[in-house]
Amino acid sequence: MFQLLRDGQPRTRAELAQLTGLARSTVASRVDTLMGLGLVAPYGGAASTGGRPPSLFALNPGARAVVAADIGATHARAILADLSGRELAEERQALTIGDGPDAVLGWLAGTVGTLLARGGLPASELAAIGIGLPGPVEHRTGRPINPPIMPGWDRFDVPARVQESYDVPVLVDNDVNIMALGERSFHWPGTTELMFVKVATGIGAGIISGGSLQRGAQGTAGDLGHVRVAYGGEVGCRCGNTGCLEALAGGPALVSALNERTGGTLASSQDVIDLVRSGDAGAVQVIRQAGRDIGDVLAACVNLINPSVIVIGGSLAQAGEHLLAGIREVVYQRSLPLATEHLRIVPSVAGDRAGVTGAAVLAIDHVLSPESIEAACAALTTG
Repeated sequence: MFQLLRDGQPRTRAELAQLTGLARSTVASRVDTLMGLGLVAPYGGAASTGGRPPSLFALNPGARAVVAADIGATHARAILADLSGRELAEERQALTIGDGPDAVLGWLAGTVGTLLARGGLPASELAAIGIGLPGPVEHRTGRPINPPIMPGWDRFDVPARVQESYDVPVLVDNDVNIMALGERSFHWPGTTELMFVKVATGIGAGIISGGSLQRGAQGTAGDLGHVRVAYGGEVGCRCGNTGCLEALAGGPALVSALNERTGGTLASSQDVIDLVRSGDAGAVQVIRQAGRDIGDVLAACVNLINPSVIVIGGSLAQAGEHLLAGIREVVYQRSLPLATEHLRIVPSVAGDRAGVTGAAVLAIDHVLSPESIEAACAALTTG
């Protein structure tokens, strides 16, 4: 019943009984329990058809709060949010993921306290913490597994370290999965089939199918960067294989390609983006080809899982329509006509906030899940 109220639309007991098929006495009892938890609150007044006006009830987003953190290779952003995802406070910090888990998670623990203080909330109001990391994560345990740019993090127990400071559920996932959650929840809420593709140093995808994030058996679903491209040849990849998409279209690969063409000294993906924005023909050509390479892999994904929306994000998405044009060119050419009939390939709306908003969704979904609500109701009843 509570899941019906999560959308924020106020309903009466009678409407809840009609929608759930439960007896009115059962609905009344459960509404009282949810109100006792603070998760549901009276909402205004409903129109009366005679007699006493029926009471409306809705989710109380201010009942608890969550902290969400998006931790990248060289930066971190954390927010405090209510149960609707509304941001209450924010902190940003330049840091290096290579400094190791103790340093980075120590910063996070301190930041949680700062956010709670800025939001005027006691630690008892904190319900969960969601974290996104820039590497493969075993979602069940929250442990990074062989992350290539995270020395010292392999199989580190991230939740346990954070829970030394805050005894709440800690949910951890890789960055592109939380980006998919953030983009879909706030900008494509009615879409059940969506792919979010992050194009940056690496290339990965968050896959939402049937309205749910698909992580795969071990949490590695969507690792597009290490799919072999047919004409990738013997180009080496950091994973140890050759011909991987990342080795052809990731940020460092584009920097190298432009430097080889021009004898230049570009140092970062941002340098490539700046050249594209200035209209440099060579940079535009390199970005367009990267889009084609990505489109070659995405065409297979479109035929396989048939998304209705593909969102392109990550730092290289700042190259704009040149990257998207290359992707669209190949996807629409190589995918089945029925699969692309209504397919939209669009830039990210959330931009660099997709990760932190997705980490908030990760935490909120756990707090408001049927299992968590049942456990809280049981504890209230027995307590």
